[in-house]
Amino acid sequence: MGYLKSGLIAMSVCAMMGTTAYAGEELDVVPSRVPGAQRAAAKALKNPIANTPANVAKGKALFEGQGTCMNCHGTSGKGDGPASIVFPIAPRNFLNAKFHKNRTDGEMMWVLKNGSNGPNGTGQPTPMVALVPTAISEEQGWYIILYERSFEPK
Repeated sequence: MGYLKSGLIAMSVCAMMGTTAYAGEELDVVPSRVPGAQRAAAKALKNPIANTPANVAKGKALFEGQGTCMNCHGTSGKGDGPASIVFPIAPRNFLNAKFHKNRTDGEMMWVLKNGSNGPNGTGQPTPMVALVPTAISEEQGWYIILYERSFEPK
């Protein structure tokens, strides 16, 4: 039910904003979104889900469905989902190779659990809210991370 609520909220915001909405720029991918005191632990976390085509497909289904990720990040992962037009900061573009180079899976999980409150947890907040455990389980989050990694340019 949480994923339905999240999706409805995103669509409602889009409807309220209408054509006056705009998409801002994506924040720099280099600074970590994890506060300093928690960063080492987050970086040390490893994805326990094997990177297989079947698991990536499961992550895609969650990204586009229950996780509601596509509302902001788009089905293409570019950060161009329907809700993105209402945010002053563009959602993360998962096609950005620099993002993948600078973020560990553990940091990505930290954001799924805590939202994104700015670089090092002290900078400009983003619309990214915590999804674990309200909309998805931690295990489902790991599948989504596998799928997000599949956007990395080869």
